[in-house]
Amino acid sequence: MDALTPHGGFWAMMANATPTVMFVLCVLGFMSLGCWSIIFVKIFTLTSAKRETARDFVRFQEAETLRTAMQSLGQSRQSPAFHVGRLAFEELVRMEQADLDPVEKGHVAMDNIRRVLRQGVSQELAKLSSSLPFLATSANATPFIGLFGTVWGIMNSFHSIGLMQSAALAAVAPGISEALIATAIGLAVAIPAVISYNFFLGYIQAIEGELVNFAGAFLNRIQREVTWTPREAQADAPAAARRRPAPERF
Repeated sequence: MDALTPHGGFWAMMANATPTVMFVLCVLGFMSLGCWSIIFVKIFTLTSAKRETARDFVRFQEAETLRTAMQSLGQSRQSPAFHVGRLAFEELVRMEQADLDPVEKGHVAMDNIRRVLRQGVSQELAKLSSSLPFLATSANATPFIGLFGTVWGIMNSFHSIGLMQSAALAAVAPGISEALIATAIGLAVAIPAVISYNFFLGYIQAIEGELVNFAGAFLNRIQREVTWTPREAQADAPAAARRRPAPERF
């Protein structure tokens, strides 16, 4: 870089840059700082979320009952699987206490729990995906922002050529080098942003798969363990109700 700027180096070249180019470089600097902050935070949060979700899915499968399974999930309250399971379990408790027809209660409860599980998975994925749009925006916008600074700087260099009435390279090289550095910095911001965005997107898709598997295991366990239609209720039910299909066990 110093070879290209013999009159004082990189910082001297930036000090002599036009206000527009300086503004572009400041914008790129703030966007770079934001991108790297997001990258470091997401590395820790997504790695931890993926590890905890996989571990809680195994714990849930190995538990003997639904209640002990929820207790095992409570050991890591930051896990996405814990939040999804807690929402579904709370809905299960509310439906158990609801004053509904026993014949229809099971069907209504299963529909509600499926919706709650979908909502829980969507909420957790939204949390994990927060700030990723900034990476995507930076990856797409910073090359063009840098290019704008380059075009503006080169335009000023050609304007200087006209004023000095000299096309000597020594006269215009400083201005052109100042302009080109904007494109270089724009690319330096965009490349790590696009790489990290795609990497984190793959991580989130893997976590989504784990949460979907967990939701399926939760529904299966409910259908195996919970029964809200006792035989006494079926015996006292009217004949029209007994002709209905038997409710699912869940």
